[in-house]
Amino acid sequence: MSDEQSSSFGQNPFAALNSEGLPAGPSSITPAKAPKKNRGRVDIIRQKAGRGGKTVTVITNFVGIGLPEKEKLAKQMQKACGVGGTVKEGRIEIQGDKRGEVAKILEEAGFRPVFAGG
Repeated sequence: MSDEQSSSFGQNPFAALNSEGLPAGPSSITPAKAPKKNRGRVDIIRQKAGRGGKTVTVITNFVGIGLPEKEKLAKQMQKACGVGGTVKEGRIEIQGDKRGEVAKILEEAGFRPVFAGG
């Protein structure tokens, strides 16, 4: 077998190059962490009044997101909490007192949740 047949890629244009005279590279490369995008404050409220004695977790004061994204967040919250919920009048309503679980999901989405009210 000749050298040409043993090489599956043919001629290597970089074969004659060497790294002599080049500076040493970094010893270890650490990936830069992207800063979390702060999407603003949202309020998490527990409500009972006017709901037949049932407790509902309401998330309000979303700034700069549309209805499709609110519906997506609501679906995530419903699935994580194992309860029902809806998007009404620009706010998300989740059945039951699920403020802790909802806050965690909002933090992961880049929001700054604040517990407001009772």
